[in-house]
Formats: sequence, C-alpha cells, structure tokens
Amino acid sequence: MTFSLRLAAIGAAVFALAPSGEVRAADGVGLASWYQLPGRTACGGRHNPEAMTAAHRSLPCGSVITVTNLANGRSTTVTIVDRGPFVRGRIVDVSRGAARRIGLIQRGVGRVRIARH
Repeated sequence: MTFSLRLAAIGAAVFALAPSGEVRAADGVGLASWYQLPGRTACGGRHNPEAMTAAHRSLPCGSVITVTNLANGRSTTVTIVDRGPFVRGRIVDVSRGAARRIGLIQRGVGRVRIARH
C-alpha cells in the first residue's frame, strides 16, 4: 500500500470514530466585530450593511451560520458573503444590521459562538 493510500485510510478511520456531536472546525467561540465597507464583497455582491451577512476567513461563500452574542444570549443567522476578519483573534465580522440584532453595535467587539448549519 502506498503512503498516500495509507494516509487516506487512516483519515477515514479517524473520521469514522469521531463522535457525531463533535464540534466542527467552522464552529467555535471567539471575538466578533462588525463592519461596513462600501463596494463589492469577496463573493461578488454589493455589500449591504443592513443585510444579515458576515465575513469569515475559510467558510465558503453562501454558507449559513448562527452567531450568538455570549454576553446577552441574542443570536441571528447570517450568510457568509465576504472574507475576513483580518484582525488577530477574531473569528467573524458581521454586518451592521446583524451586529444591531445581537447587541454588538455599542461595544463594537464581543465574544460570540458561531455554529454552521
């Protein structure tokens, strides 16, 4: 068996053993901020600051996630339409409208949980 086939077999075995409730790589807890930039998004559309959208470094364009503000428990569902955040330690940038809905406008940054649908 070649090295690449062995590696693939090991990966498949590890994946098969993972518990079904395990947190996925796109899920997590960290800092979020909100942004409002004029122009086009990395996914090709026009940025609408009032839409329920967000920027994430690795999730595919069009992915849907729930963002929950851990300080107040408020959450909203957003669609990934852009790339970012580009500030160390942050896991997601949400639009102004999404930030308003979860109570991030005043502070600008807060701890959130993100969960991919």
